[in-house]
Amino acid sequence: MFGYMSGTDSEKKTMLTEMGYQSMDQLFHDIPAKVRLIRDLELPTSLSEMELAGHMKALAKRNVTTEEYSCFLGAGAYDHYIPSAVDHIISRSEFYTAYTPYQPEVSQGTLQAIFEYQTMVCELTGMDVANASVYDGATAIAEAANMAGRITRNKEIVISRTVNPQYRKTMHTYARFNGQRIVEADYQKGATDVAELESKINSETAVIIIQNPNFFGAIENVKEIAALAAKHNILLITSVDPISLGVLKPPGELGADIVVGEGQSMGNPLNFGGPYLGFFAAKEKYLRQMPGRIVGQTVDGKGNTGFVLTMQTREQHIRREKATSNICSNQALNALAATVYLTLMGKQGLREVASLCLQKAHYAYSKLTETTIFTPCFPQPFFKEFIVKSRYPLNELNHKLLKHGIIGGYDLGSDYPELENCWLLAVTEKRGREEIDLMVKKAVETA
Repeated sequence: MFGYMSGTDSEKKTMLTEMGYQSMDQLFHDIPAKVRLIRDLELPTSLSEMELAGHMKALAKRNVTTEEYSCFLGAGAYDHYIPSAVDHIISRSEFYTAYTPYQPEVSQGTLQAIFEYQTMVCELTGMDVANASVYDGATAIAEAANMAGRITRNKEIVISRTVNPQYRKTMHTYARFNGQRIVEADYQKGATDVAELESKINSETAVIIIQNPNFFGAIENVKEIAALAAKHNILLITSVDPISLGVLKPPGELGADIVVGEGQSMGNPLNFGGPYLGFFAAKEKYLRQMPGRIVGQTVDGKGNTGFVLTMQTREQHIRREKATSNICSNQALNALAATVYLTLMGKQGLREVASLCLQKAHYAYSKLTETTIFTPCFPQPFFKEFIVKSRYPLNELNHKLLKHGIIGGYDLGSDYPELENCWLLAVTEKRGREEIDLMVKKAVETA
């Protein structure tokens, strides 16, 4: 905890004299009197350090966290187990305090860590090149759409409604300022309606964007949609859950041109919403159009291996109008956490985590649908998230579950009016049989 001490009256007088003023009123004379506050701020009286520490702890205890509660809420951010070594490594001062590795001669450790991260993302997604991460999954998908527009020189983006609603909102924000047109294709039985998707494609279309598993948790037919994109000579962007790639084929093998996603589930806690990291990978032929930083491996004059920033196409490095992106941070600490996590897990460990998610989600689904309170919503295969329709209002259901230490699922009706009382639940490897059974029991009792 850092203390704060305001300036004394004597110090204030000295500062005013140095600036050539006699009073604070003179200092603020350029501010019209009618907009100045002429009363004291409505703040509580000051507290001692001990009292303030107690007050802040009491406020913190009002938060509901996954440390004490069983979490079945996903919808883009997931409560996965994080090995203790992750926090230990990313808390080391050489990583925790390092920022932009502009000078490679003094930043080899940071650059190598980023290079390893990029390599792992490529192996995970089945793509050729990856950048050093962007802000989050939403900015990753929006930047990928921009990149597709530059490659094809077209302005129309066709995106499935099964893509995360927050991601689609971010894309619409981007589109307002770069002249893109966003066209949304509907879904059929929980997965992208491929026939409607094709009907949206025209000569101005740059790219198709899907999510797999999609926002409903369902597995999309990526191969079929990739064939559709190839047929019309346009690109395919796939947003993926990296944990799912422990059991699903990499999108690169299925025909995706650009692969993005939210990397929070790889060793990063929920953090009440951030910071997160967006991973971004593509085919090698699109390397020069990629946003963000890219670290490359090289050799110095003596033949020693070294690492450098390469393909620097951000606005800090070249003229603004030629920059591929104005994203200035590569979320290096979050990417490092993902790197440590993947290193600790290894291929077999990631496969086991994904398998546990798959099995436990299907167990929870079967238990809920055995009741008369919850019914299946869509017939699609799913990974770790699924939807059931509740006969009981979801806001009341989730509120009552909280009283039993359970964070319930996501109410899809808030984003999809046609899915009123449809409950999106996520089940990760952290949820035990007892927790799942208790959630089902309390949900039924509540209803």
